[in-house]
Amino acid sequence: MSSMQPPVVTFPFPQSARPFEPAPEMLALARQAPVLQVLLPGGASGWMVTGFEQVREVLVDPRFSRALAASPDREKRGLEIVIARSLLGLDPPEHTRLRKLVAGTFTARRMHQLAPQVAAIVDELIDRLIAGPRPADLATAFIQPLPVRVICQMLGVPPGDQGRFRAWAEAIIGDWDRDAAEIEAALSAMRGYLEELIAVKRAAPQDDLMSALIAMRDRDDRLSEDELVYMCLGILLGGHETTATQISLSLVALLAHPAQLARLRSDPALLPGAIEEFLRFVPLSGSLPPARITAEEVTLGGVTIPAGELVFPFFGIANRDPSVFPDPDTLDVARRTGSHMGFGVGAHHCLGAQLARIEMQEAFRGLLGRLPGLRLAAPADQLRYKEKMAILSIQELPVTWDS
Repeated sequence: MSSMQPPVVTFPFPQSARPFEPAPEMLALARQAPVLQVLLPGGASGWMVTGFEQVREVLVDPRFSRALAASPDREKRGLEIVIARSLLGLDPPEHTRLRKLVAGTFTARRMHQLAPQVAAIVDELIDRLIAGPRPADLATAFIQPLPVRVICQMLGVPPGDQGRFRAWAEAIIGDWDRDAAEIEAALSAMRGYLEELIAVKRAAPQDDLMSALIAMRDRDDRLSEDELVYMCLGILLGGHETTATQISLSLVALLAHPAQLARLRSDPALLPGAIEEFLRFVPLSGSLPPARITAEEVTLGGVTIPAGELVFPFFGIANRDPSVFPDPDTLDVARRTGSHMGFGVGAHHCLGAQLARIEMQEAFRGLLGRLPGLRLAAPADQLRYKEKMAILSIQELPVTWDS
């Protein structure tokens, strides 16, 4: 069977006027073919995968390798610099060995046991909002602190140190064009902090995840010291900016759909399903996702991809595949979403997926339940976003509400 000639798209991609949606030009191209050729800065090229089934195949087929993409002899840019040293930079069986060490901490049962603690943090932050002036910046007063406090509390980072992670994270989660030296400097500072904290907890263990990981390292020799540091770093980063961005962009999307907002307010029982719809509907990035490299020649979506090629699976566009989701470009809080790519699939399915769901549910429960008439205090097209981030993070989210 002959290979198809895919459409070609040039990076950086067109951006949508509505940041919680893929650009219409990108959706139109994706619906022409599930695999596109992408031209990258500097003359390099790769393959952009947008079809739902094709993205799933990239994520589960071992011929699409994360370890090859993270190879020390390959030039890396943006977030790839960090990911190459994390769980996301490994293939099974090494990935399986390390993931098993922390997977038991992130089970659905354990995460649901954390729900009351998450709810308490949400209520505390909203109490401060209500007591403060309006308009309020929801990004800095609520959305950014929530996941930082939750994941730091779980890992065992002292409350007084939690604010230090924001600047580090903003540099580390850099996009394709961010200066590599800036990422490396933030990574070095965060690593140094974690090495010091590990030494403190090694001397005086506590009932937290970091102490448990240290025990595995020291007692059972199941982690190297370097693996221990990067495991903690990955948990902190993975539980921070992505969740904050998902909450903020989902809220902006909901406020842009007044009928859906009214429906969710009138029937809070829809909230768990609405969270799944937000995860499907709202893409976190208009940049390049972590790449795979083909370990051998592969035919995907009718396109033959040679060995050694960069392949980028686009979750956000796959979640708009009309062959899987009826009327995919409509936000419907009552949709029976079923399977979506919000947390990926396969070996690299997001370890903290259940925790993120709980944080989102508690955040929307508090915001919609305790802030009547919650609305933007600035036009949506004037919202400010952090620059050179691999994920689309809101800098400020001014809101107001009724007394």
